[in-house]
Amino acid sequence: MIAITGGHVLDGTGTDAVPATVLVDGERILDVVPPETPVADAEVIDATGNVVTPGFIDLHSHADFTVLAAPDATTQLSQGVTTLVTGNCGWSPFPITDLETLKAGTAFLDPEHDWSWRDTGGFADRVESAVNIGLQVGHCSLRLAVMGGADRAPSADELRQMQALLREAADQGAVGFSTGLIYAPGTYAAAEEVAALVATAGECGLLYSTHIRNEGAQLIEALDEAIAAARAGGARLEVSHLKAVGAPNHGLVTAALERLDQARADGLDLGWDVYPYTASSTTLTTRLPSWVLAGGTASLLARLKDPTERERIANDLRTADLFNPQAVVIASLPPGRYEDSRGLSVAEIARRDDVDAAEAVLRILEHHRAAVSVVNHAMSEDDVVTVLRHPCTSVASDGWVLAGSGSGHPHPRNFGTFPRVLGRYTRDHGVLTLPEAIRRMTSLPASRLGMDDRGVVRPGAVADLVVLDPADVADRSTYDDPWQLSTGIEHVLVAGDPVWRDGVPTGRRPGRVLRSS
Repeated sequence: MIAITGGHVLDGTGTDAVPATVLVDGERILDVVPPETPVADAEVIDATGNVVTPGFIDLHSHADFTVLAAPDATTQLSQGVTTLVTGNCGWSPFPITDLETLKAGTAFLDPEHDWSWRDTGGFADRVESAVNIGLQVGHCSLRLAVMGGADRAPSADELRQMQALLREAADQGAVGFSTGLIYAPGTYAAAEEVAALVATAGECGLLYSTHIRNEGAQLIEALDEAIAAARAGGARLEVSHLKAVGAPNHGLVTAALERLDQARADGLDLGWDVYPYTASSTTLTTRLPSWVLAGGTASLLARLKDPTERERIANDLRTADLFNPQAVVIASLPPGRYEDSRGLSVAEIARRDDVDAAEAVLRILEHHRAAVSVVNHAMSEDDVVTVLRHPCTSVASDGWVLAGSGSGHPHPRNFGTFPRVLGRYTRDHGVLTLPEAIRRMTSLPASRLGMDDRGVVRPGAVADLVVLDPADVADRSTYDDPWQLSTGIEHVLVAGDPVWRDGVPTGRRPGRVLRSS
């Protein structure tokens, strides 16, 4: 038995902290007792001066592309994260019918895999991790498995094949279905295709997580599409990383929240999440018009070799509303001509090469097989605060880096999302109270997954627990120097097993693949 003594317990429900001892027996919480209760024959974790909370649940992760190579999940434990929900933005490392096509489509995520599985169950069998993983199946991956990179509607038979693969993923334990409607080939799907697949997800009891079709001037219309699909299909809806991109669109989140509130009032099972940063991270190909990406990476690279097509692409890029070369910074890319440009903006690279920004983008893509990730500084701090204040907003990272050290300039959200909310936005700026901030990271995301035995500190709940110092918790990762772990997380237990002790990983890997209830 483990006894966590001397701390104040924040149980994840939003209620105030109370002094208590948390008793853990095996994988579950045995009891929460007054601090003066004698404890015998227990391993003691001293939480004096700290708070004890449920483990944090990240509803928006891409760690299914990194967990096999970094199973100790150091960046997550240092933030207090005990559960990652993966397969977001339409991308999952399964199902596989054409391995090379899926590898090319997901190259921007820099997957660290041997690709020795074919389906959800096969991937799940490979996971051995310090943290729990909830798998979603992605629409882009389904489309690639059935249609490749085709820019067209599916035939009736192809739609049935995608639905069958989705049902198979659900049968093998997937907790959700996701779309990424700014990414090819997902962007080629009309609303009718998406709605048909969301209906299948609803039949299977899956969460529908969506990176909506537009986060700029058409933000409200994109939300309406997601709401309509979820309502018609009977699916629970999670709107991923709610934001308004581009200075002309700053402030639109207020109208977006009103639209989401109305949908909830009308009875839709609906939630959304946010990361606490004013920059996003995505693939450089999202700056291109969608027609350029039809047929996949090989077709894109062929178009770049054709002088007429190349000039057409460049001209479209020059007039794109949401392309700001000063704000787009290279985060990671495979070896090649521009590998020394990590951390530089497209504008800086263009000046160095003495070309305009559109040509710089095309050069970077062609020299690195289009597998280029970027950080895009395009959001408003006021919008981040507005979304974060809403009581239905969960905290999520949109991260994928699990290793504590590495190369490139990944987004700081990989290292600091949860401590940043607890430190900057809660302790320092008072946007949230500490009990409410903990609720947004624990019981609220657990409720979106339909898991009532996680995200809370109470007898019988799974003993995913965190001991943190509210005076010290903080993010340290920056855009210029991202590879810095957060501070203030003292201890982390996953299923009652200490995986982070005194700010150091223990090497234990008790995490499991969670299945839809």
